[in-house]
Amino acid sequence: MRKLAIMGLMCWTLFTSVAYGQLQVKTANGIVEGVLEKSGVRSFKGIPFAAPPVGELRWAAPQPVRSWTGVRKADHFAAMGVQPPIYSDMVFRADGKNEDCLYLNVWAPPGGGKNLPVLLYFFGGGFIAGDGSENRYDGESMATKGIVSVTITYRVGVFGFLSHPDLTKESPHHASGNYGLLDQSAALHWVRENIKAFGGDPNRITIAGESAGSTSVCAQMASPLSRGLIAGAIGESGSILGGTPVTLYSAEQIGVKFAQSCGVNSIAELRAMPADKVLEAAGKFSGYRFPACIDGYFLPKAPVAIFKAGEQAHVPLLAGWNSDEGSYKSIVGNDAPATKENYEKGVRKLYGAGADSVLQLYPVATDADVEQVGTELANDRGIAFNTWRWLDMQSQTGGKPVYRYFFERARPEAKPARGAVHSAEIEYALGDLSLNKVYSWTADDFAISKTMQEYFANFIKNGNPNGPGLPEWQAVKSGVPASVMHINVQTRAETETHRDRYLHWEGRAAL
Repeated sequence: MRKLAIMGLMCWTLFTSVAYGQLQVKTANGIVEGVLEKSGVRSFKGIPFAAPPVGELRWAAPQPVRSWTGVRKADHFAAMGVQPPIYSDMVFRADGKNEDCLYLNVWAPPGGGKNLPVLLYFFGGGFIAGDGSENRYDGESMATKGIVSVTITYRVGVFGFLSHPDLTKESPHHASGNYGLLDQSAALHWVRENIKAFGGDPNRITIAGESAGSTSVCAQMASPLSRGLIAGAIGESGSILGGTPVTLYSAEQIGVKFAQSCGVNSIAELRAMPADKVLEAAGKFSGYRFPACIDGYFLPKAPVAIFKAGEQAHVPLLAGWNSDEGSYKSIVGNDAPATKENYEKGVRKLYGAGADSVLQLYPVATDADVEQVGTELANDRGIAFNTWRWLDMQSQTGGKPVYRYFFERARPEAKPARGAVHSAEIEYALGDLSLNKVYSWTADDFAISKTMQEYFANFIKNGNPNGPGLPEWQAVKSGVPASVMHINVQTRAETETHRDRYLHWEGRAAL
């Protein structure tokens, strides 16, 4: 019996190593040991990709990981960055909150494999919250599609974006701020160096993200530190091209005022403050928000100028937005009735002398039109325009195919939404509906998710979303109305309407 048991153990060990690949993987800094999931996917959680940004490294560019000896367990998520509990839809699996947060997670496909496509996903949250441990970003489902999937944690809020003249002086690059974006770039470099050990192809890395994560994808495409490492890009609802980021000087002055508000006279004193006190002070100072800036290092000049000059990553791009990103209430007022009078009054308050042209592009004939047209205006004046601008500029100067989507599915809720609200598409795109227990998903939801995930998976693998059994998705052609893939129960391609609206916002942005 003992001999049979030993033989059985040997057979299982051989089976797991051959069929599923090794659970121990040697990275450039040491060996990590992951977990075999029921699906056959190997998951590796909490792998450091940079040194802990604590002490003297608070508000410093990410530094290399210190190597370790022996085997490092990679069986649980590390801590998420220090942040406020500001978004109710974020469900974390992180090991608490800590400034020591620069870790990533890898899901490797069943059966091992070599030179597999890679997805590196950046979380959203307005650059003030979020984490790579959230259920909706889980990489296991994508890994079952033959893709090595990676999520990361990067610094957010005051810890990720504080600029200050003294920080600029001590930097070898004469830059400060943008630390969260630099964290992402460091993770991309780590993936390039190490992903082959997990079965991935370092030359086939697609970066993706939603909201702030989508803005991050656009920023990484623009940055000389990252653009040469990217094979493809996916953006969901957002880009860095909606307006010009602040100058380094302006960001530094914000930092000076923040330090003054904390009652300190030096960066050393600010670094000595407990993290929770810094966070509390940031909330009182600016609602936790600190801007990305044109720092001369990560961003050598305005991203719009980089894209116009064709200096960004020349890679395929798939991007789009949702049908209900904004609310008509932002036009008429939160407490005002949705009437034609209140709508027109709201537009005139927002746009002054330019209101007539906006009302011509977004006309309402009766009160019944206000909610729909107001929602379209709210969408377009924010997320829709800056995402459209990214798609349009990449189609002009990027030299590779560009694909545009419009996600329409409203999640099943007690009070049905008019359409797909901001962030609603994430679980559909990544195949993670079953991990979100808030909603009672239907067969239609899972069917939509299957379609959207197949499009994304095909794009990650081939730079083209098309594949067997899917409606044909045509690439955007520069300067003409785009073909847009409308993703819903009846997913279908349609030629865009209202291109004139986006050209209007483009004209205003150029002023």
